[in-house]
Amino acid sequence: MSDFFHMMTLPFLACLVLTGMHAYLGLHVIERQVIFVDLALAQIAALGAGVALSFGFAMDSAESYWLSLAFTLAGAAVFSLTRFKKQRIPHEAIIGIIYAVSAAFLLLVLSRVGEGDEHIRHALVGNILLVSRKDVLKMFFVYSLIGAFHYIFREKFFLISENPEGAYQRKINVRLWDFLFYASFGFVVTSSVKIAGVFLVFSFLVVPASAAILFTQRRTARLWLGWLVGLCVSAVGMAVSYFFDFPTGASVVCSFGLALCLLGALKGTKIL
Repeated sequence: MSDFFHMMTLPFLACLVLTGMHAYLGLHVIERQVIFVDLALAQIAALGAGVALSFGFAMDSAESYWLSLAFTLAGAAVFSLTRFKKQRIPHEAIIGIIYAVSAAFLLLVLSRVGEGDEHIRHALVGNILLVSRKDVLKMFFVYSLIGAFHYIFREKFFLISENPEGAYQRKINVRLWDFLFYASFGFVVTSSVKIAGVFLVFSFLVVPASAAILFTQRRTARLWLGWLVGLCVSAVGMAVSYFFDFPTGASVVCSFGLALCLLGALKGTKIL
């Protein structure tokens, strides 16, 4: 048991940090009905890292991080510019297209790089077991700054997410605040996707928020419940990974899916 705590302490702390920020952002994503935005931004960040790798930079280098961030901010700009007051094409469709193109482009880039298949697998599932104390502290610092920014301007962000028509009527520059939302989202994703991978980051974003929405309408209660779900499911997923010798990221993702189904059954709501 001591080996379990020794091996899983830093990965679990990383999951707590991921839950803290992603559960909050997930509430916005679900209200905006842009579920694929996290997958798309994570895929764009992975594409930036893949391009850096093709130029000879290591995946954990500063050049790789800044190129990933630049790609992600460019994606944030595209997402904010393609949202209109009256959408002829659903915004979710545009985001899905960008995700698919980014994923295909990453395959093309890494097909010219040695061990490209391994890098693709890492981009999708990450390796949270190898997270270091420095990685956890860096994520905590970045997420704290982003969290403070969102707290200061929370009324604008929630108004645009929950009542965009009201935001337009109040003459709020929705496109600017959309860019700030997606750009801050991009900072979060760039830090998290290299550690946790695309699938786990998406699960932290969507599942805790979805579970919370099943049980309460109050914004604060949803946030606390989302954090609780993320914490408990992360612990269960890591225990399953350790005692049954499964990949950690995949174990946590599957645990999230099972937890949402169980909570839906408890609430009497069909998930599938």
